Amino acid sequence: MSKKYSSIHYNDYLQLGKVLDSQHPRSTEFGEEAHDEMLFIIIHQVYELWFKEIIHDLTSVMRMFETDSLDERNVGIAVARFERIIEIQKILIDQIKVLETMTPLDFLDFRNYLLPASGFQSYQFRVVEVALGLKRQGRITYNKTVYSSVFTEEQQKYLNDLESGKSMLELVEAWLERTPFLSFKGFDFHEKYKSAVKSMIDREKTAIADTGYLSEKEKDLRLKMIGDTDTYFHSVLDEAFHNEKVKKGELALSYNATMAALLINLYRDEPILRMPYLLLTRLVEIDELFTTWRYRHAQMVMRMLGRKIGTGGSSGHKYLKETAERHTIFLDLQNISTLMIPRQDLPELPEDLKKQLGFYYSTR
Repeated sequence: MSKKYSSIHYNDYLQLGKVLDSQHPRSTEFGEEAHDEMLFIIIHQVYELWFKEIIHDLTSVMRMFETDSLDERNVGIAVARFERIIEIQKILIDQIKVLETMTPLDFLDFRNYLLPASGFQSYQFRVVEVALGLKRQGRITYNKTVYSSVFTEEQQKYLNDLESGKSMLELVEAWLERTPFLSFKGFDFHEKYKSAVKSMIDREKTAIADTGYLSEKEKDLRLKMIGDTDTYFHSVLDEAFHNEKVKKGELALSYNATMAALLINLYRDEPILRMPYLLLTRLVEIDELFTTWRYRHAQMVMRMLGRKIGTGGSSGHKYLKETAERHTIFLDLQNISTLMIPRQDLPELPEDLKKQLGFYYSTR
């Protein structure tokens, strides 16, 4: 019989001997067994296994996007793998509830045995962050310590190489810049959008000014809600202004990539744009769920430790809360909502372009 189809036992296939013999509470080694240390170890080992799967899926998607010409069939595969990552993230968040069945007093039974181990030293989580697009200059650090300094030389080299390469954010940016519909046979999306925004703002300003149902204070508030061509629409109506914000690090995506993401979001009901829209949406969800996970982690630490310093030397809750607030990666995609305009104001697509974006079949 071919070795390829030879039988294997469940325990051997899953390497359960190694997996189930990998929990060694330090409190037991020192003769003072703390019952909940087993839970603490297993929870964090499970986290690391899920990080491994996230890296596996994320890496496969990045390889698809590394080519100059992405096979459109792969967009659907990418969306499916992002959706798997999202479901894993939900499990990561739910695991905190299991960890919180341990009380602060239970944790103190073994906390001193952890020093100086810390979640800050999770190499795989750093790989996930860097692969998605979190840059060194955008990180919160503590004690002025470079985040990668806690890892081996080999691990540091890998993280440095990963950061110097193309992240998921940068690969998606390049993909968006190749969007062919921004300028299509007389249809210039940039100009059409600018004109639509101006018409929308002028019309709504006139309507607010003419109404007799609002006080002057309410009218002023409504006008601020609408915005104008010098507020949040400015970054897409003025390419030079947008580029300046990119230089300052206030924006990540290029002007053309931002306009392409905007076009995809505005015309997402067109069949061919549906899958790209889902791809961008899933990236935003991944970002949001990591923010949620960090925030829930910070809440859990506050519950367990209050304002004590973390086992790795960080400020504990304060550090974790700051990372939740600032370690966002796909913020530019989230901000697309700021630039959305009502369907009634969307520039009409030329018939030829609608055919390109739809599914047309000929019959004899």
